[in-house]
Amino acid sequence: MTAWICATCGVQHEDTADPPGSCPICLDERQYVGWGGQRWTTQQELASGHTNELREEEPELWGIGTSPSFAIGQRALLVRAPGGNVLWDCIPLLHPETVEAVRRLGGIDAICFSHPHFYGSMVDWSEAFGGATVWVPAADRDWVMRRPPSLRVWDEDEVEPVAGVTLARTGGHFDGAAVLHWPTGAGGRGALLTGDTVTVVADRRWVSFMWSYPNLIPLPAATVLDIADRVGRYRFERIYGGWWGRVVVGDGAGAVRRSAERYVARMTRGSRLDEEE
Repeated sequence: MTAWICATCGVQHEDTADPPGSCPICLDERQYVGWGGQRWTTQQELASGHTNELREEEPELWGIGTSPSFAIGQRALLVRAPGGNVLWDCIPLLHPETVEAVRRLGGIDAICFSHPHFYGSMVDWSEAFGGATVWVPAADRDWVMRRPPSLRVWDEDEVEPVAGVTLARTGGHFDGAAVLHWPTGAGGRGALLTGDTVTVVADRRWVSFMWSYPNLIPLPAATVLDIADRVGRYRFERIYGGWWGRVVVGDGAGAVRRSAERYVARMTRGSRLDEEE
């Protein structure tokens, strides 16, 4: 039996003798089936042509990404907090050298996600680190394609996967889309890890929000304002998006607020509502 990995989204599916007929995540309107049709790979096949790279983003924060880029191409983040280590978002490839490198950094106690597109090979990662608890919001539990034994479903607005780090639901990109607040990050000024629940854009003074990024489907203005309000409860200077280099280095809280206001202004400009006012 093989745990097949979708080559387009990079999410691992349940063990089966033959590849699944389709990937539900890619059939959803927020994603897409690759132009060459549904394709699958495995950990062994992926490791034959790819490796993982660890980079120190700042003290106590390490990025983990696959080279050459595979599927969506996100990189995970390992937060070393006093209460334990948290893997934020996941990637498909779990290489033996990566396991050893992460063990030297203290291993993994909890695995959390911004949204289902970044579930990666969550089961393999959890099992490699002694059954690290995998935190999935109740709103997104149906998107779990391979269920880890250590799955913890949460339904609160916020939880602490380890002491001192907060996992907060914002909604938007997915109903259970979330961010991770790391208050001791950025030299004690606070950091927010967002994947693309709140995505850091090319102009890294700004962020944006979408229901579907590859298919360019926007979110309603009210949802964007709600995300900004939820994120605004936390103190943070820096924002780490889902890819290498996508970092708002300073005034992260201001960037979210300004970006939400700009988004809503562009959504409503020239609309019938604007004309009525």
